[in-house]
Amino acid sequence: MSKPTPLSGFPELLPAQRVVEQLVVDTLRQTFELHGFAGIETRAVEPLDQLLRKGDTSKEVYVLRRLQAEETGSDAGIGLHFDLTVPFARYVLENAGKLEFPFRRFQIQKVWRGERPQDGRYREFTQADIDVIGRDTLPFHHDVEVTKVMLDALRRLAHPDVVGLPGFRLQVNNRKLIQGFYLGLGLQQVDEVMRLVDKLDKLPAEKVAALLVAEAGATAEQAEACLRLAGIRTEDDSFVEQVRALGISHELLDEGLEELATLMRGAAPLAGGAVRVTADLSIARGLDYYTGTVFETRLDGYESMGSICSGGRYDALASDGRTTYPGVGISLGVSRVLVPLLARGVVTGSRSVPSAVLVALAAEEARPEADAVADALRARAVPCEVAPSAAKFGKQIKHADRRGIPFVWFVQPDGTHQVKDIRSGEQVDADPSTWTPPSEDLRPQVTTTAPSTEEKSS
Repeated sequence: MSKPTPLSGFPELLPAQRVVEQLVVDTLRQTFELHGFAGIETRAVEPLDQLLRKGDTSKEVYVLRRLQAEETGSDAGIGLHFDLTVPFARYVLENAGKLEFPFRRFQIQKVWRGERPQDGRYREFTQADIDVIGRDTLPFHHDVEVTKVMLDALRRLAHPDVVGLPGFRLQVNNRKLIQGFYLGLGLQQVDEVMRLVDKLDKLPAEKVAALLVAEAGATAEQAEACLRLAGIRTEDDSFVEQVRALGISHELLDEGLEELATLMRGAAPLAGGAVRVTADLSIARGLDYYTGTVFETRLDGYESMGSICSGGRYDALASDGRTTYPGVGISLGVSRVLVPLLARGVVTGSRSVPSAVLVALAAEEARPEADAVADALRARAVPCEVAPSAAKFGKQIKHADRRGIPFVWFVQPDGTHQVKDIRSGEQVDADPSTWTPPSEDLRPQVTTTAPSTEEKSS
């Protein structure tokens, strides 16, 4: 068999890199559970009519079929999910009678998206979602709650004693605010205006203004007003005065301003340092099921990757015709954040195996004694392994060093025990029934290296 060629867009991690991903996932799970969110997992596939019913996603869906399947077979018309929101809405409808509302869930799972692979964008990747969903109504305070939970999670990921990822900027807007502003301007094609304004992070303002005139029926003056609104960014609720100064009034605009100001005030205690919150009135989000609050997040130093954490309020995504289940949620692209940092060596695991101890082997006949030592250590949750062969002790120590294992255990000829820290060379007497490594050595840790300017911009 010839050497396989890597498949673009489907990242696979080496063991030391996987250490970082696992720590990120564990940190997210623990944070979400601290806030009372229950974990679920949905199936990988959904009916195509469900996947295609909201937003311009038809080009991104991977269709699933058996190699020799018939067109009318039972598995015809299904595809891999491209996000976790649409599957979650279906899950709620199917299980509504068994759930307590408001239902608070987190979900950390693989998704598949058929887009062109590039830095931070993959065809298979892991997402971490949190949502609160209600029955018929969902008070706005849950928008604030979801914001604060994700801020807490991002703050922990950026803390140097946890993962040490670069900082994050959470950008927040409200679709009621921008829709009300456009209606107050007299624009009719509000959805088209939002779609075009959402391109401001990819196109120059002059080009967006021209598109607003050509494709959304705006006058030059209306297009200029839209761009002035989109240019407002504040770290607090002072955006309200700036919007009022534009001289546009509408009931929906008033509602959006109040909601966004409330959210900014509620999030303020968690903002600062490595995690900031900005009211950014250019944010609209492309998927059309969002109805109020919308989120996007940039990773410090890697803004060219675009948003790595996004979401918002959706009031009508889940409905069985009699009952509607409004929700609000936000999704962090775990792979989107991590894979570029791992590829650049910005973050990695301190060792490629979980083992904190390698039990040395004096002779093959001594393996039962070495296994007994390992069993005693494992009984107290100390990860360890026995040397693969009874090579010279120097080779066994090198084997541990290559794998990043910090300690080597020796059973002496007289039956006593010693453990050696191969980093410092210190070797001391030890009892396998009581000895424990320092807490920082018990599990692999994340090591962080500051990237160069070239790495950030590449």
